[in-house]
Amino acid sequence: MRVALFLTCVNDTLYPDTGRAVVKLLTRLGVEVDFPMAQTCCGQAHYNTGYRHEAEPLARHFAEVFGDYEAIVTPSGSCGAMVRELYPRMGERARAEGRGDTLAATLAPVVPKTYELTEFLVDVLGVTDVGAYYPHTVTYHPTCHGLRGLGLGERPTRLLRAVKGLELVELPGAEECCGFGGTFALKNADVSAAMGADKVRNAESTGAEVLCAADNSCLMHLGGTMTRLRTGMRPVHIAEILASTKEEPAV
Repeated sequence: MRVALFLTCVNDTLYPDTGRAVVKLLTRLGVEVDFPMAQTCCGQAHYNTGYRHEAEPLARHFAEVFGDYEAIVTPSGSCGAMVRELYPRMGERARAEGRGDTLAATLAPVVPKTYELTEFLVDVLGVTDVGAYYPHTVTYHPTCHGLRGLGLGERPTRLLRAVKGLELVELPGAEECCGFGGTFALKNADVSAAMGADKVRNAESTGAEVLCAADNSCLMHLGGTMTRLRTGMRPVHIAEILASTKEEPAV
């Protein structure tokens, strides 16, 4: 199977190790992974901030870059939800504004074949044990877009439970938002910080060494909060845990 890695802006700029982990993991499972160099932002930041027309060229470009692949895999629930949930809405809005069906037709092919990483592993490859080894205590935070937008459900925790050496402990208040929300964290900084502190205190109460999630944007927010609160925990993307083996362990 030949798939494209849609890395996303945050990962490309700040967390390239997550992208490397995805490639390592999928290659180990027999998947051929391409990284289209022409990929750019999917338009989520523009769309969610109200610049919906400005997001359309980015969406068109996404469809052009990724359209020929069997599947598009991303280590981001929020960007995955942008393609799966909001690209169809963009097409419908263009139609409602009297601009025809061109945008909807352009975006439609990439929508059903865009997968968040854990979805791809469980639903497409049909695996939960990926041969990982990670001898640490971990608690998992289900991020909002993955939980509510994509409906990831138990896919991430099924994968984590199959990791050798890993002890998974339940996070109190797991389904509560961490407070990041993109520009929400800038426009409502005090509320965002309070929500992040609540989430980190809940994570700390588990005694886990690692707070894991499937979205580095949320982990960035929570990691900063952990540093300020001096918790001693560390944030780790699920891809890096699943890519870890005894021979090549992740930290």
